[in-house]
Amino acid sequence: MTETRHNRIHIFGASGAGTTTLGTALAQKLKISLLDTDDFFWIKTEIPYTVKREVGQRVELLKNELEKHPSWVLSGSLCGWGDCFIPMFTLAVFLMIPHELRMARLKEREIKRYGPAALSPGGWFYQNHLEFMEYAAQYDTAGLEIRSRVLHEEWMSTLPCKIIRIEEPLDTGEMVEKVVKYIDM
Repeated sequence: MTETRHNRIHIFGASGAGTTTLGTALAQKLKISLLDTDDFFWIKTEIPYTVKREVGQRVELLKNELEKHPSWVLSGSLCGWGDCFIPMFTLAVFLMIPHELRMARLKEREIKRYGPAALSPGGWFYQNHLEFMEYAAQYDTAGLEIRSRVLHEEWMSTLPCKIIRIEEPLDTGEMVEKVVKYIDM
């Protein structure tokens, strides 16, 4: 009798690096479930991404969802609040792309999500957009106090699972191929 191998893959990196995009494509390719940390971190509100869920509640919700699926892809960052899930990972994928490209992707994503009027001065999401873009821009230079490259590098050094680092701007298909090839090794 052969043992069924379960893939429990965590994809993380800076906002705009492509964690959700890769996670979606990889989950489709492997025919497994996709979960995103934002769905557990944030409470759904009229103005999105403004109210954080309490840590214990996030952990419980994510734990319940992960337990439903033998294999999954989890995209987004959970450093600190979700460290209890580290032993579940069979593979971690760290994404890093150049700062300018990442910030351009974020701006484009924000326009698609909320529309140009919402992001313009006086728009309903203008202030939130400015604060988010300022926060996201700090990823490459900040220390351990926020989601940053320094935090991710330190956190990654504690992971007991295999790690793939993708630190060049590849298209989604190339990234999926790289991860699948690694899984098949």
